[in-house]
Amino acid sequence: MNEKNPLPESGEVVIDAAKGSISDLWKKEDYWAIWLGFLILLSGMVIFFSNPPENMEQKISEANAIMASEAENAPFKTVVWHEAEASKNELKANRVGFGKKLKTLVNKPHGWKTNPLDSLILGQEKADAKKAAAAEAYESGKARTAAALESAKASEAAAKRASFQNETLNEEAIVAIDAWLREKAKLSKLKRKAGIKPYNQAVPLVGLGFAMAIMFGTGYKIMGESFTKFVKGFGFVFVLAILSYMLSAQATMKAYGIGYAAWAIAIGLLVSNTIGTPNWVKEAVQTEYYIKTGLVLLGAEILFGKILSIGVPGIFVAWVVTPIVLTTTYWFGQKIIKIPSKTLNITISADMSVCGVSAAIATASACRAKKEELTLAVGLSLVFTSIMMIVMPAIIKGVGMPFILGGAWMGGTIDATGAVAAAGAFLGEKALYTAATIKMIQNVLIGVIAFCVALYWCARVDCAPGQRVSAMEIWYRFPKFVLGFIGASIIFSTIYGLLGSDVGYTMIDQGVIRGLTKYLRGWFFCLAFVSIGLATNFRELKEHFSGGKPLILYVCGQSFNLILTLTMAYIMFYLVFPEITARI
Repeated sequence: MNEKNPLPESGEVVIDAAKGSISDLWKKEDYWAIWLGFLILLSGMVIFFSNPPENMEQKISEANAIMASEAENAPFKTVVWHEAEASKNELKANRVGFGKKLKTLVNKPHGWKTNPLDSLILGQEKADAKKAAAAEAYESGKARTAAALESAKASEAAAKRASFQNETLNEEAIVAIDAWLREKAKLSKLKRKAGIKPYNQAVPLVGLGFAMAIMFGTGYKIMGESFTKFVKGFGFVFVLAILSYMLSAQATMKAYGIGYAAWAIAIGLLVSNTIGTPNWVKEAVQTEYYIKTGLVLLGAEILFGKILSIGVPGIFVAWVVTPIVLTTTYWFGQKIIKIPSKTLNITISADMSVCGVSAAIATASACRAKKEELTLAVGLSLVFTSIMMIVMPAIIKGVGMPFILGGAWMGGTIDATGAVAAAGAFLGEKALYTAATIKMIQNVLIGVIAFCVALYWCARVDCAPGQRVSAMEIWYRFPKFVLGFIGASIIFSTIYGLLGSDVGYTMIDQGVIRGLTKYLRGWFFCLAFVSIGLATNFRELKEHFSGGKPLILYVCGQSFNLILTLTMAYIMFYLVFPEITARI
């Protein structure tokens, strides 16, 4: 485990490849991350695929027929087209049978305003009071949505009377339909508040904690460590993870975008730098074990069909800009700022340019960065992510930037996937779709960057002058969990393609992923962030932050990233491929 085998200093010769053996398959945490991740994914498929929504294929076929008919008769997506799509999207495997119950078992604490216990337990009396408080807003929302629908229908009818030949009337109809869709989305949120039911999330959380302790503890035991000691410490780490989720669920914290990751690291740091992390807890402080397993689950969310749906513009924004920003930032850190640690430099560069924490973990593993360097990179990422997810939508709206362009800009520059989705939602469905898809395309680079960093470090950094680099040395350096990430992506993309986009959406997007793995991935990441805090001491961080060079590197690199991403997005989406933009 990484706590017992510290990462080598930068410049140390690569470990002999001969140390690798077949026993690594059950003795190394990278492989255990793969086995656990695939076990969870397989379990999810068995659960959800065995209980699809009733008459799923018939309902999908009927909706598609209506959508096809509407598409033939109008040059834009009509009200009826959107209603048919909505009826199809209501088919979700996580809303039927055991899938519905499973979501409750793995769910995180609920939102709250003044009483933190409301995030865990809500009695009938409080539920009724919340319903009553939300009822007026819901009824008002229904009225606004109905009015917006009538306006949309009227505008569409006017365009239809002109045989859809009047561009002004067509544009008015599109604007009115978009306004109706926004009101409809707001109404959906109000409906959830007005339909709140009593819950007791505390009991499922206890069960979830036991299940994760046994799952991770079993792997820990087979890797040669103590199952009992791990489980004992895991309880403490898990409680801090719950507390992190609870604090992030508070209404004000949610409004300012201060998520569970920031709270998890802050709470861990508070413990480690005050009372100190107890020795009996340290056995369960396994940052990489947790997050690598979560990254394997993330691979299942990277679906090639969705990447292709946005086409070449998105690929250019994600796959051309990102390597340029990464290499330029690393060069800037070495030649201009002169950051002493190459591993810190590349970890920050990857964190900022690729996709935040996930890329930082993979890169740090590939170059053997110190845990303090990883903590520093992750901390910078979380601070700037919180700022950018609020500021960028405001700037986009303020300057009147097209929302598709704004979505592409945010998707290529905001680090965390969740923050990208939240920022995109501020601007509407098209911005959300574009931003999330760009970020998904960018996430594919996690494995590529990890391999390239491992190769570069073997050939140019850790090897002695004149030493010949073998393929086995590169293989030994390469973080193996990335294979699980790539494998999950390939397997689920293939299954998604075989099922078709509609059934895939119902059974995978709204089943395996949003009914199970996405929640567990969040928990695994939260455990990792808590562990980062518990394993970090401010005194250890001080030497790496000397002169503020890491902050300067991040700010300069992100500034370059913002300029280059916006430029590339505009060129690709509006100059080179405007026809693709028109279809979004």
